[in-house]
Amino acid sequence: MNLSHRITGLTEGGSDGWDIFRKARRLRAEGIPVVDLTIGEHDKRTDPSILRAMYDAALGGHTGYASVPGTVDLRDAIAQRVAHRTGTATSRDNVIVTPGGQAALLAAHMAITDPGDRALYIDPYYATYPGTIRAAGGVAVPVPARADQGFQPDNSDILAACPARSLLINSPNNPTGVVYTQETLNQIARVVQEQDLWLISDEVYDTMIWDGEHLSPRSLPNMAERTLVVGSLSKSHAMTGSRLGWLVAPEPVIEHLSNLATHTNYGIPGFIQDAGLFALEQGNELEDMVAAPFQRRHGIVSAMFAANGVPVVPSWASMYLMVDIRQTGLSGERFAERLLDERRIAVMPGESFGAAAAGHLRIALTVDDDALATAIASLADFHTMLKKEAA
Repeated sequence: MNLSHRITGLTEGGSDGWDIFRKARRLRAEGIPVVDLTIGEHDKRTDPSILRAMYDAALGGHTGYASVPGTVDLRDAIAQRVAHRTGTATSRDNVIVTPGGQAALLAAHMAITDPGDRALYIDPYYATYPGTIRAAGGVAVPVPARADQGFQPDNSDILAACPARSLLINSPNNPTGVVYTQETLNQIARVVQEQDLWLISDEVYDTMIWDGEHLSPRSLPNMAERTLVVGSLSKSHAMTGSRLGWLVAPEPVIEHLSNLATHTNYGIPGFIQDAGLFALEQGNELEDMVAAPFQRRHGIVSAMFAANGVPVVPSWASMYLMVDIRQTGLSGERFAERLLDERRIAVMPGESFGAAAAGHLRIALTVDDDALATAIASLADFHTMLKKEAA
């Protein structure tokens, strides 16, 4: 008996990029201390007030089937948040609640991708992007954003990958921490319209921008009718385990995705949605509190690397920094392997996020300040040692 090509081909038979993460977890399970800077998991967990709201909602009886596209109150709150942050008219009919941003990514591609359609995504990319496209039946096509251009996508590269059905972008970007400029987004909007593409915009880090403001391409002229926006409470409210995200899209898209949800997850638990509503009602104060440690650590680590001559990708967002280790002559994968084996520090190799990030490392700023500073000092020293070996 054979399994489907869809399920066996998600990673095209290769590594899914998480080998270092899994090795670090194995070492920790064996009692070996490892500083884990691999994944975007907040060191300070979900605020107790949100958990209390979830608990009260469950005890209050909101444990049965909830509305499949999401409760009216939560969809209204998401629509109001999006409209306020982007200046673009948004109603509950533009919103479907999903089991986290990952499910929203899959739903978006299911809505617009037929089997065999070419679906573009910017490289570097979050590790699940190509597999998500393949799961929807699409042909995953990377479009490089180059290190020497600050990882800002260039229209010529997008055009070279066309014709296609869709383009997936992520700003603020994981893994680079780069925010796409107004000029970049204007160029993307222009090529998307000229090539008649759908645009999927992953904006789950929109509250973690340390300089400037978030710009959603959905707010640009003539883009609302062809843009699907992925959002989530995972990063903005430290609710990663609650699995509460959403997709904002034109009304016909939401109508069909509500039908899809009926045939898949059949809605999100009502008590979790109530907790999400409570979280959104706390406004910027709670979001700023969640983001503050990562802004502080971004400054601390950037300064430490600069003082030690370790090149970093200029960035001003997210809970990550990307380090350029090409001067050592090693690949990101080999550097990360040696760093874990010799210094017991786990980071993600750039190759986990695509060919464009080769020779880089992604560092998650997800341990307390003192532990992070100690690990970064060791990493910088290790970089200096390896650079001397390569000379």
